[in-house]
Amino acid sequence: MTKPPLDPDVADVAPHEPVLTTYDEQHLVTYWRLLDAEADGADWKEVTRIVLHIDPDREPDRARNAFDSHLARAKWMADHGYRDLLRGGAPK
Repeated sequence: MTKPPLDPDVADVAPHEPVLTTYDEQHLVTYWRLLDAEADGADWKEVTRIVLHIDPDREPDRARNAFDSHLARAKWMADHGYRDLLRGGAPK
C-alpha cells in the first residue's frame, strides 16, 4: 500500500463492500478525520465542509449522504477493515 493522500476528493457515497477497497486505502486519512471529529462532538455540517469538501447549505442531501456513508465506513474500517490493511491492503 502506498501512502494515502492527506485530503482527497470523496465520492458521494463511500464503499459498502465487506472487504477493504482501493478507495478505502486512498481515504484512510479522511476516515480518521471523521472519527476524530465525531469523538470531539463536531457538527456534521462543519465536518462535511472541511473534510468532505461539500457545502451542506447548497447540497444538503448529498452532504448528509456523503457524511453518513463515509462515517459508517470509517467505523467499519476501525472495527474490521484494518485487518485487511495489516494483511497487505486491498486485493489488486
